[in-house]
Amino acid sequence: MNMKDISKNHCVIMAGGIGSRFWPMSRTAMPKQFLDILGTGQSLIRQTFERFQAVCPAEHFLVVTNAAYKDLVLEHIPELKPSQVLCEPEGRNTAPCIAYATYRIAAEHEEANIIVAPSDHLIADVPEFHKIIGLALSEASETKNLVTLGISPSRPDTGYGYIHFENQKTPRNPVLKKVLAFKEKPDVDTAQSFLDDGNYLWNSGIFIWSLQNIKESFDVHLPEMAQIFKDGASKLGTPAEDAFIQANFSKCESISIDYGIMERASDVSVVVSDFGWSDLGTYGSLYTHVKKDIEGNGSVGAKTRFYESNNNLISTSKGKMVVTKGLEGFIVIETEQSLMIIPREDEQFVKQIVNDLKTDGEKDYY
Repeated sequence: MNMKDISKNHCVIMAGGIGSRFWPMSRTAMPKQFLDILGTGQSLIRQTFERFQAVCPAEHFLVVTNAAYKDLVLEHIPELKPSQVLCEPEGRNTAPCIAYATYRIAAEHEEANIIVAPSDHLIADVPEFHKIIGLALSEASETKNLVTLGISPSRPDTGYGYIHFENQKTPRNPVLKKVLAFKEKPDVDTAQSFLDDGNYLWNSGIFIWSLQNIKESFDVHLPEMAQIFKDGASKLGTPAEDAFIQANFSKCESISIDYGIMERASDVSVVVSDFGWSDLGTYGSLYTHVKKDIEGNGSVGAKTRFYESNNNLISTSKGKMVVTKGLEGFIVIETEQSLMIIPREDEQFVKQIVNDLKTDGEKDYY
């Protein structure tokens, strides 16, 4: 595909999540996609929008989110019109979210190419990312394939899903592979076996397809969901859209696009990629990407003095002085409402903290 001609490209940014594993930085009132997690001066959703501007006109973006976050989306991406923010009445996983955006695009542009991406991922090598996206768009527009991006794994990570691919070069490009299966987040032994095998990639959650191909896939694999949006097609993109979505969105099966379509479809390709990707799903992934001193201590926002301290992650409001002595392997996160201090090895416990706060009705803190 000629990347200079981007007129048919549409980008769907999924921004409905709360990011509970990033508490207390990420809270219901201000999820992590709206935060400057890395101290770059830009929120993650702003970075995502700017990253895709090179391949998609501003008027062809859609952001799917919760109604509570519509104003936040427009604040962080003022280039968008309010009509470009699609509001889910409730979270129903990724397939209904993508179906809604798909049929909204179909109401305006029947020959569209569509990129679907999460709002809160980190991509370090943007030029390489654009190269990979160009290749994926060509594959999606020239074949019947649904395309996803798979990340070459560098370690046996248990926090990502995996993609099993057929290790056979295609005529079009050696980094394009046929997908054999999508795998759930594994235990550490299984993750190590995936790494040793060499035919597995991390699932990035980024998808590229033509409008016609994804509509056909919804017809075949999620026909009831497809019919809901077909029945309301004349209302999408009109003042009647909101009432239709309010009345019908909850009828959609709550299922991921991976389970609902990608695992069931026969024509799925993956592009083997390496562009400095992270889903920034946990404080462990944040620790990987922050700048660290020779003792492995990293910080965001804070001014720090580390004495006899190793392998810590500190995040506070900008300019706060934090001094540690004898601290080893801890996560210290300070926000206006909360202070969390836990061992790095227990980072998965953060989700338990959030669940306990919800159970105890501590709405001011989660």
